[in-house]
Amino acid sequence: MRQLILAPLEFEINLKAGISKVWTAWTTEEGIRSFFAPACKIEARVGGAYEIYFHPDEKEGFRGAEGTHILAFEPMKYLSFSWNNPPSIPGIRLQFATVGLYFEEIHEQKTFFKLVHQGWGPGEDWQNARDYFSHAWKQMVIPRLVKMLESGPVKW
Repeated sequence: MRQLILAPLEFEINLKAGISKVWTAWTTEEGIRSFFAPACKIEARVGGAYEIYFHPDEKEGFRGAEGTHILAFEPMKYLSFSWNNPPSIPGIRLQFATVGLYFEEIHEQKTFFKLVHQGWGPGEDWQNARDYFSHAWKQMVIPRLVKMLESGPVKW
């Protein structure tokens, strides 16, 4: 029986901020802590860590995006990183998809931003992971980014 290929998740938005501010939000520890999660380990280079700790006080393997790395890095244009699955889906927790972030300056205080999450495997666990991240990116992460850019950092 042929497995269906799960389509990438894609989100696009024009942000009311200069490209440097949007880029910094995604590529520095201070930036990540300002909207994405209360703790992280970011090494802004190809092969560097891109770990996001949603639950930094949990034991290893349950803190968030652990063991994830930067795959591609083109300043002010493109960032790609590996991304694991949530602990609530243990069958594929240690398998990775990829996230690509695209940045384009529209003008001094406006940036086009696109997020593409892809590389889903076949089966129910992968469909559950895709559904989980569809909600997380659309309902949590991107709205927090917008709020941070417009009114300041999230207070964890």
